[in-house]
Amino acid sequence: MRSRPQQHSRYRLPSRMALCLCLMMNFALPQAASSEEVVNVYSARHYDTDMALYQEFTRQTGIKVNLIEGKSDALIERIANEGEFSPADILITVDAGRLWRASQRGIFQPTQSEVLANRVPANLQDPNKLWFGLSKRVRVIAINKAAGLPIPVSRYEDLAHPALTGTVCMRSSSNIYNLSLMSSIIEAGNEKSAEVWAAGVVANFARKPQGNDTAQLKAVASGECAVTVANTYYLGRLVGSDDPAKNAISDALTVIFPNQEDRGAHVNISGAGITRYAPNKDNAVRFLEYLTSDFAQRLFAEGNNEYPIVGPTSGPVAKLGEYKEDQINAVVLGQRQAEAVRVYDRAGWK
Repeated sequence: MRSRPQQHSRYRLPSRMALCLCLMMNFALPQAASSEEVVNVYSARHYDTDMALYQEFTRQTGIKVNLIEGKSDALIERIANEGEFSPADILITVDAGRLWRASQRGIFQPTQSEVLANRVPANLQDPNKLWFGLSKRVRVIAINKAAGLPIPVSRYEDLAHPALTGTVCMRSSSNIYNLSLMSSIIEAGNEKSAEVWAAGVVANFARKPQGNDTAQLKAVASGECAVTVANTYYLGRLVGSDDPAKNAISDALTVIFPNQEDRGAHVNISGAGITRYAPNKDNAVRFLEYLTSDFAQRLFAEGNNEYPIVGPTSGPVAKLGEYKEDQINAVVLGQRQAEAVRVYDRAGWK
């Protein structure tokens, strides 16, 4: 079991009906004493190192972090259902596509902060300041080092080449990472060209889509297939592990940052926004600003195998080398999500 810092309380939030009844009957809801400064964080990130972030924030500011964890879509639905009675101040989730989904549900309110506007790169924040990126993951190509490939591969588009028939492993098209990747490919060209690419990749499958990114990397390392795409977060776990078996997987792979000669590699984010009815808005702003601090950014990189949005790369992912990233605004990854679903369906990518 994970140990948790004492100052970060978790509690089960009452249902919307219970909230309404409590208000009607003048009953006090479970919360900190009125003299205590708090911020209520709903987070879809489940990493032990995030606890260190919260602990340091409390130490610096005296503001207590109340944490509710859950899956992204469940938390979005929960906040939407709670409406104006929601205790949530901040929603943190992974993938720009999910941040966009939350904004479409009316979860966020605009946040005016010079710190966030200046610290977070323009392409990694919502144009209307509804949410802000906090850390990055790059979707890279991984190749079996020993077997190699019959043709040079340097772009996502190369994975559709007929020479790669029977060599490609991929996860499901419904996975949010693949939806966002497809959104970026549509943005770089158009829906028709993206469908041609997807159909070409499907024709090259070594097996039907299955498993997570780690499963794809294991399959390539073992020789079950020869090439895949995966987020650098998963590679960082393997590279930085103390387990020789995991190191052996990463050692068996050649990692390529795609499209370095044109638009750059597809980048996705963890991010957060302040909720529409945040009861502790000022504290929430301070918390978001803190997450872009040098300390927080370094911990994202070194503790969670991510890339910081500000400052130098450190930790296991730094061993993967430097890269050029696609500069499209991350909001596009959500805006083109419906198109991405249609493209995958027509291409037969299950």
